[in-house]
Amino acid sequence: MSKHDATGAIHGLILAGGRGTRMGRVDKGLQPFRGATLAAHVLRRFAPQVTDVTINANRNADGYAALGAPVLADELTGFEGPLAGLQTGLRHTSAPLLATAPCDCPFLPEDLVQRLHEALVAQDADLALAVTMEADEAGAAHKQPHPVFSLMKTSVLPRLDAYLAGGGRRMDGWHGGLRVAEVLFTDAAAFRDIDTLEDLQREEAGVSAPRLADVTGALPGYDPHAVPVRQAQRIIGDFVRPVRGVEKVALRAALGRVLAADIVSPISVPAHDNSAMDGFAFAGDQLDDVHPTTLEVIGTVFAGRNAGLKPERGQCVRIMTGAVMPEGCDTVLPQEHAAGITEGSVTIAPQSVRPGDNRRHKGEDLMEGRAALTAGKLLRPADLGLIASLGIAEVAVRRRLRVAFFSTGDELRSVGEPLAQGCVYDSNRYTLYGMLTRLGCEVVDMGIVKDDPDALEAALVDACASADAIVTSGGVSAGAADYTRDIMARLGEVAFWTIGMRPGRPMAFGRVGAHGRDAFLFGLPGNPVAVMVSFYFFARPALLRMMGADAPADLRVQARSLEAIRKKPGRTEFQRGILTVEPDGTRSVRITGSQGSGILRSMTEANCIVVLPDERGNVAAGEPVDVLLFEGLV
Repeated sequence: MSKHDATGAIHGLILAGGRGTRMGRVDKGLQPFRGATLAAHVLRRFAPQVTDVTINANRNADGYAALGAPVLADELTGFEGPLAGLQTGLRHTSAPLLATAPCDCPFLPEDLVQRLHEALVAQDADLALAVTMEADEAGAAHKQPHPVFSLMKTSVLPRLDAYLAGGGRRMDGWHGGLRVAEVLFTDAAAFRDIDTLEDLQREEAGVSAPRLADVTGALPGYDPHAVPVRQAQRIIGDFVRPVRGVEKVALRAALGRVLAADIVSPISVPAHDNSAMDGFAFAGDQLDDVHPTTLEVIGTVFAGRNAGLKPERGQCVRIMTGAVMPEGCDTVLPQEHAAGITEGSVTIAPQSVRPGDNRRHKGEDLMEGRAALTAGKLLRPADLGLIASLGIAEVAVRRRLRVAFFSTGDELRSVGEPLAQGCVYDSNRYTLYGMLTRLGCEVVDMGIVKDDPDALEAALVDACASADAIVTSGGVSAGAADYTRDIMARLGEVAFWTIGMRPGRPMAFGRVGAHGRDAFLFGLPGNPVAVMVSFYFFARPALLRMMGADAPADLRVQARSLEAIRKKPGRTEFQRGILTVEPDGTRSVRITGSQGSGILRSMTEANCIVVLPDERGNVAAGEPVDVLLFEGLV
């Protein structure tokens, strides 16, 4: 963005006043954080977005001035709050616009001012402020304003002066009478503040509580060189956390998204008792179990129309499917079941219909005030139809998960490049792209990273800046260069595992961070089949959890093995198979052939994975095995 709008410059103000009581009475902004101070991190992100920056601070002016920005103390006495600093900033700037940010939020969005400015202009507002949609502990979505992240016309100063003179002190209370534009940001984590020394220490470590070491240390017999599949899945599930960001989207855009809050039905569905058939509606207690019953037809009731008909004893109405049941009627005779129909009557044979048949009750599908769908639901086409039946046009969903991925290896070439001797085309990025896209993630393809420590570190740092999770392929085996471990350990906390499985033994998992942002890391092996198997059984369940999805890790069915399968107990094997359904409805499965981890063709021929757990040995022909279907998964 240009640092000037049509009327002039945008001045920036970092609010660093206050008493620092939650930081041991030491200024928050001067607390050390990841090689600098909190205020330095804020300044680094904020300064490129504005023309110039001033820092509002009431103590330690020299410490703040060392950051290279002018320092102003509050002019309002007896109150050390952000409004006092804002008043001082407005009084001393000559720019027509003032942007504000707090000193304790080092993760603020790099497009903060640009987006606030666009809304200010588009809505002809006096002030624009950032808001996020977040989910509380119960899963309910709510709008969270962030009034210290704002952009305003400096002409609002008289309104602020009057509010403060009247004793007002709330940061979100002085906007009355102003035109305010709210700008929705989807990354709630970008607005988190470091409010206490405990927050600072946790963020300084670069990982969220619990630490990976805490999770693994609580497991008896944990050995990173011999990790069972179930144990690795448990560790990952206990460590990852859902993203907090929530946004509202139109119903048509909600397919495949994760519901952030319960959908509570505002109406009963159906809203009235109605007919499930085209036929004749009447009171069922008139039926005779022995003799035919003949009823007078007094009119016709159509769906969506109020006929106002009320049949009495000996009477009925012709009714269409979906039409509201007239008062006193509880039974519908399907037209094709009538024993006789004349212009003014219908005859019902004994026992051709029972009282209460073919009537849909009010609220039979959904009752007003009850949850139609619960938070965490991954929305499918049927769910969209259900929500539409309630008259709801927008839903709150978790923001899309952003996943960066790249392949490592000097031998890899991208599709379209010449293939030198000893080199191979990179297929893993394409399979990862497909699996991540089908999962509903926003994907960031970072290409191929060479076997070079500087290149790997740069790629991980870049990925942290833009993604919630990073998926790599290659470079995690026992023969990988030592720098891989060193770099990942320096950027965060990563465990290197040898998992008791085939294919795909080596894997790295943890969390890495840089420049105030961090991401979960899934370091998958390099062989193509091993990448897909490892992704499905470890990365996919974790990403679903990060999405906030209440989804099962996998759905297995049983099938009869058509052949003997050799296997040693002690490790889990995932073998590619072809599942067929026999004429009698039973399932059978056969192995595709060679199960080498580099034979990608076997994955295209297969339609399932045969799962043989640790404790299982050889499988005899005809024995049942667990099977995971590919369709919809990979």
